[in-house]
Amino acid sequence: MAGEAGGTAVLPDFKQSVKLKYVKLGYHHLVTHGAYLLLAPLPGLVAAHLSTFTLRDLASLWQSLLQHNLASLLACSTLLVVAATAYLLTRPRPVYLVDFSCYKPEDARKCSRARFMHCTQNLGTFTPENVEFQRRVVERSGLGEETYLPEAVLNLPPNPSMANARKEAEAVMFGALDDLFSKTGVNPKDVGVLVVNCSLFNPTPSLSSMIVNHYKLRGNVVSHNLGGMGCSAGLVAVDLAKDLLQAHPGTYAVVVSTENITLNWYFGNDRSMLVSNCLFRMGGAAILLSNRRSVRRRAKYQLVHVVRTHKGADDKAFCCVTQREDDDGKTGVALSKDLMAIAGNALKTNITTLGPLVLPFSEQLLFFATLVAKKLFNNAKIIKPYIPDFKLAFEHFCIHAGGRGVLDELEKNLQLSDWHMEPSRMTLHRFGNTSSSSLWYELAYTEAKGRIRKGDRTWQIAFGSGFKCNSAVWRALRSINPEKEQTNPWMDDIHKYPVPVPKVAAI
Repeated sequence: MAGEAGGTAVLPDFKQSVKLKYVKLGYHHLVTHGAYLLLAPLPGLVAAHLSTFTLRDLASLWQSLLQHNLASLLACSTLLVVAATAYLLTRPRPVYLVDFSCYKPEDARKCSRARFMHCTQNLGTFTPENVEFQRRVVERSGLGEETYLPEAVLNLPPNPSMANARKEAEAVMFGALDDLFSKTGVNPKDVGVLVVNCSLFNPTPSLSSMIVNHYKLRGNVVSHNLGGMGCSAGLVAVDLAKDLLQAHPGTYAVVVSTENITLNWYFGNDRSMLVSNCLFRMGGAAILLSNRRSVRRRAKYQLVHVVRTHKGADDKAFCCVTQREDDDGKTGVALSKDLMAIAGNALKTNITTLGPLVLPFSEQLLFFATLVAKKLFNNAKIIKPYIPDFKLAFEHFCIHAGGRGVLDELEKNLQLSDWHMEPSRMTLHRFGNTSSSSLWYELAYTEAKGRIRKGDRTWQIAFGSGFKCNSAVWRALRSINPEKEQTNPWMDDIHKYPVPVPKVAAI
């Protein structure tokens, strides 16, 4: 999803409006697994009680049970075995992220801001006013000089075609997957689940079929191709893969997240559609998940939570990012002026639902107490809502690099520091808005900086057309040594970052 259409809109202030029903959703998720939480202390209590017994006490108890309650003992033992078996068979299997790879295009695909403007000016389809409009957007976008665009777009004149779009898709998907299979040592034929998401390019045969054909995946692979779901589709794909792994134990799942630029460049003069040209760039990522318990010792992360929010029932939210034809019949993605407000409301709903699952009890208590107080005192203005400190729940933040305006507003509303925002800002600067894969470039940045320590929690949050806002929470299973991440797309120049990103950088 593009970050900002006009640059003046801001997200709504979360402190002014927090609806209780969304807090209830979070507690509903928590209570769903409440039985496990209630039973968790039981083994400890039993062990503590048994520790007070002497050997003579245990012998006397055992003799008494044999003499008087043998039937009861057998019944209780059978019940315990049945209950333990049922628990082991029905509990959700943990999902591990073994590793992931982000595609880094070849240097010939680099598009500096000056090169972008050169192509824009010499294309001949944009009015002088709209050339200048795109210049202003790019100067304020937060993008740097080394983002990437496909060959078909950089050519003068451009030559978008189905063949070139497939060429771009193959380069991105196969490039990321080749690296993923190489560094994990996993044979493609061991993959049991494949989920591919690409919002705007959905050819026949599908992108997932292209992968099956190229890597000769097995005939019973469970494959899905997600289209039209926007920049948050990467976490939708992860959630789908997680559910499929519950139904197919002992296997690997591959998620491929990308977007295709070649057939989706806009050549018209509707300004609501021109912003996408200025922000979206070439990129993609491949993620290897598994529910094999033997994988845990070499996996990087464990999936803790996925929380999905969909605002599509609201007409304004549904229409705020729309692919359509302009008055001249040229297709593009139109961004509504209400986009920032709608994104803010979706985000607010999502994080309010996520809060009870991740926040320390002290933060939840303060948050809930202020909500109750406002209700009791009829929303008295003297009682200010308490916004929880999410820095107590997460060590790292990967916020979709949709645009500088969105990142600025999220930094302010969530009260994050420059250090927390660094992965998102540097990803936008170095790679641009790569749609659903941007979260993985951000996590790769965090790894390249050597910041991931065992036990660290990372919050990925993305939003996109529909309108959707999705979150995923990962816990690091081991510390990540950046020296062993040689195929990380940041490793060649991570020493240069972070770099200053001015509000306006003249071209």
